[in-house]
Amino acid sequence: MTANRRIGVIAVQGNVSEHVAAAQRAADERVDTVRIRNAGVVPDCDALILPGGESTTISHLLETEGIDEEIRAHAAAGKPILATCAGLIVAAADARDDRVETLDLIDAAVDRNAFGRQVDSFEAGLDVTGLGDPFHAVFIRAPVVDEVGPDVEVLATWDDRPVAVQDGPVVATAFHPELTNDDRLHRLALFDPLRSEAEA
Repeated sequence: MTANRRIGVIAVQGNVSEHVAAAQRAADERVDTVRIRNAGVVPDCDALILPGGESTTISHLLETEGIDEEIRAHAAAGKPILATCAGLIVAAADARDDRVETLDLIDAAVDRNAFGRQVDSFEAGLDVTGLGDPFHAVFIRAPVVDEVGPDVEVLATWDDRPVAVQDGPVVATAFHPELTNDDRLHRLALFDPLRSEAEA
């Protein structure tokens, strides 16, 4: 019998339960989900989710707990990662903020809180590469991608600014796909074999 795919959700901060539910809905078959707060768990995961929250806090906790190097090794092995909102900031090469210890998984520079404060949150329908119909995106204190390297694919834009990108096995969004009932982005990032170099 084939073992269930194991999806790890980095659980130091953010909408962990919502991401767990979305990953389970997105899977075509049963998956095991695990909430990761300590080192030693990431190496056993087939895919990871890096939720939002506060990017300086997330990056500090990842480094303190020793999870950061495990995430880098996961990406280097070609295993899928979905990073959302503050997760995008932490996953980028340059957060343009010395307080954020980035993971350097995405060849991109990010502008934190580019869309303003909590009161400036908004929702919008986005055309996302790989999805047929528009995706209803929820932006909360959202970042935006300012610059991308030559191998980074822009999957969606808002107001002519990148808000969803892919770099190898890493898909990252400035918005919160877990706050809707639409699980297509989780499926695209975590389960689409074209998104995983490890399954190529």
